[in-house]
Amino acid sequence: QVQLVESGGGLVQAGGSLRLSCAASGRDVRSMYFMAWYWQAPGKQRELVASITSGGTTNYADSVKGRFTISRDGAKDTVYLQMNSLKPEDTAVYFCNVVTYGPLVYWGQGTQVTVSS
Repeated sequence: QVQLVESGGGLVQAGGSLRLSCAASGRDVRSMYFMAWYWQAPGKQRELVASITSGGTTNYADSVKGRFTISRDGAKDTVYLQMNSLKPEDTAVYFCNVVTYGPLVYWGQGTQVTVSS
């Protein structure tokens, strides 16, 4: 079992920055090998924003490359999403996602990010 707690969302003006955090806890945290952030805008499907493996390999959606950075702190079992140069089209609910060996998939509760123009 893995529990995920997200934080860091909010309202920001276009061009601003936010950092999202996702803290993982539970008996299976040491089995996490894939961590990611997804976003879901109203009326749209949930989509992958960025991911990072236990080995440190990262992947980004084309729309956020060069603006967003995903990272993880193994000691804190936390994954971060640093979002710079935010645009109104980045407005969405952001979800933390973790996959453990099994595989088992876990989701956070979501955090709202709103970028005003």
